Amino acid sequence: MKKSTVFSSLFLLTLFIVSCRDTPKENKKTSAESMLIDNKLTQNEEENGWKLLWDGKTTKGWRGGKLNHFPEKGWEIKNGELIVLSTGGAESAAGGDIVTTEQYGDFELKVDFKITEGANSGIKYYVNTDLNKGEGSSIGLEYQILDDLHHPDAKLGNHEGSRTLASVYDLIKADNNKPFNGIGEWNTAYILSKNNHVEHWLNGTKVLEYERKSDEYLKLVSESKYKVWPNFGEANKGHILLQDHGDNVFFKNIKIKPITNQ
Repeated sequence: MKKSTVFSSLFLLTLFIVSCRDTPKENKKTSAESMLIDNKLTQNEEENGWKLLWDGKTTKGWRGGKLNHFPEKGWEIKNGELIVLSTGGAESAAGGDIVTTEQYGDFELKVDFKITEGANSGIKYYVNTDLNKGEGSSIGLEYQILDDLHHPDAKLGNHEGSRTLASVYDLIKADNNKPFNGIGEWNTAYILSKNNHVEHWLNGTKVLEYERKSDEYLKLVSESKYKVWPNFGEANKGHILLQDHGDNVFFKNIKIKPITNQ
């Protein structure tokens, strides 16, 4: 064999080996770039009308439920997480709830949350901050966040099981087979509200649905703690709320897609 042929063969073999070595690195980089970046919209979300409700760094877009500014205690922003600090487990007794400065009608909402052992919190919607100026939480429909195994609220409620994780607090119990990732792990709450039809999802699984303003809904309200609030949960728009219940709870990736009815 000629030397030139041998040289050419060795050169091509070297190029092939280098190419094989580089390919996994390129694929790994591409894979990493396609992963979700916390507190950012994906390209698909941007194209489909989603909006970021929290930027991961500041208090922009949020205020206290009973304040005209963000609470000065009870909450912390750290490492891209919006954190309710542990202050003894009392409802809205430390910094208090926080709400969006804007109000929303029909929507899709996604929130990542992580709870500690025994924790209690919630995501409320159609919140009217003009109600309940006294003690306790602001008034609105609530996607319950709870450690069902270690918090006594799981066994309470005017409707059986209605204060367990992902339930409509004190009204409707979430499915028993809900896919909870566990204490100290991230979970995703998803709420859909369109034309008074509401769904609660947990980690990609629908765990309940109901019709706001329906006869069945009104009956549930009349049998709940909310019966003292006229027209509870019937507002056409309201604030989104994250609850301070005095337990250590973490939030991130808070996103909303307003729905415009035709």
